[in-house]
Amino acid sequence: MRLHITSRNGESMAMDRVQRIESLLRANLAASSVLVEDDSASHAGHAGARSGGGHFNVTVVASCFTDMPTLERHRAVYAAVDEMMPAEIHALAVRALSPEEID
Repeated sequence: MRLHITSRNGESMAMDRVQRIESLLRANLAASSVLVEDDSASHAGHAGARSGGGHFNVTVVASCFTDMPTLERHRAVYAAVDEMMPAEIHALAVRALSPEEID
């Protein structure tokens, strides 16, 4: 579910964030597949939501994750979107897979 917040100039801020997260993950991890879901609406009233940071779920498929432990994969994802933390991203749920692990 994507939450669409309209700014004063009519742009969809949440969609911009989703697209920016996807772009950063693709560029920084050479990801072959990226799915970004905005889950901010489920956290309305949460301290992070009040400060403007969103809650997102990401699924990233990248060959760089092959033979990489889970913790390192998550660190790589967080590093890829670091410029958006914590102002634009308050929470990020990560599913990071190598191409060989796709169901």
